[in-house]
Amino acid sequence: MDPLAALIAVLRPHAAVSKPITGRGDWGVRYAAYGMPGFALVLEGQCWLALDGAGPVRLARGDFVLLPETPGFALTSRPGAPCRAVAPSDQPVRHGDPAGAPDVALLGGSFQVERANAPLLLSLLPAMIHLRAAGNDTAGNGADKEDTATEDTGRLTRILALIRDEGAAERPGRELVLARLLEVMLVEALRHQPVAGRDHAGLLAGLRDPAIARALSGIHGDVRAPWTVAALAGRARMSRSAFAARFTQLVGCGPIAYLAHWRMALAKDRLSRGGAPLDRIAAEIGYDSASAFSTAFRRHVGCAPGGFARACRPAAYDPGPVPV
Repeated sequence: MDPLAALIAVLRPHAAVSKPITGRGDWGVRYAAYGMPGFALVLEGQCWLALDGAGPVRLARGDFVLLPETPGFALTSRPGAPCRAVAPSDQPVRHGDPAGAPDVALLGGSFQVERANAPLLLSLLPAMIHLRAAGNDTAGNGADKEDTATEDTGRLTRILALIRDEGAAERPGRELVLARLLEVMLVEALRHQPVAGRDHAGLLAGLRDPAIARALSGIHGDVRAPWTVAALAGRARMSRSAFAARFTQLVGCGPIAYLAHWRMALAKDRLSRGGAPLDRIAAEIGYDSASAFSTAFRRHVGCAPGGFARACRPAAYDPGPVPV
């Protein structure tokens, strides 16, 4: 399994909700942090999005935005427009003048990921991934911490249309179809190359570097292997010191730390599903014994594997409202 597919597999995206968002005239709204992934596709017109602590970003027709955590943000008709605080809703929203044809139309939505591994998503991805539709001008974009790419976003448009259609119906197998569509949406959004100079340390930055990508593919291809920095450097075809420095620079942590984080992510995923004894999980992720695995798990996660598994069982989640 390639690293990107492996990441999405343990996140288990599900429970998608989406709604139309329109606006006319001069308007601005502000939302508090939501804490789970959100997305938006601009269908017509343009508007401005500003995450807390960052400058405004122009969103134009065909642009797609993915917010892995959905922090607090403002959505406005123009930079600097006065904002009113609003609460999330899962119903269609109209901003500004309620009469007349809208100046801007978006499809906004949110979804859930497996809570145990949500921090992994946040640590490996930027705060905002912005895919600009081919031909959209970047003038006026004020953000300096986004990943931005110029792409044909038509594929994402079709995927989101399917998500909206499936979410609005009550067909057999609806939740399974939505989960698979969300996986496809995430792969499509994350596979694109960002514009130079907007790199964010994490998995995407590592996968863009051919040498580091070879090492990451090795880890994800055989997590049970007794990887060392020297072995991974050999796979990357680099010296040990140069590899360790470059891996840390791009991914945000050292190669052995990344391996440990990934093993724990797989363990949490396995434990949250239930039914597997600790010695089997230990063998699957590269530990010699259940005892060695339990010690490592407690050190990284802060509790014993059994306690973690028990805490996961009763969790019945509430998908909550759409955060835009």
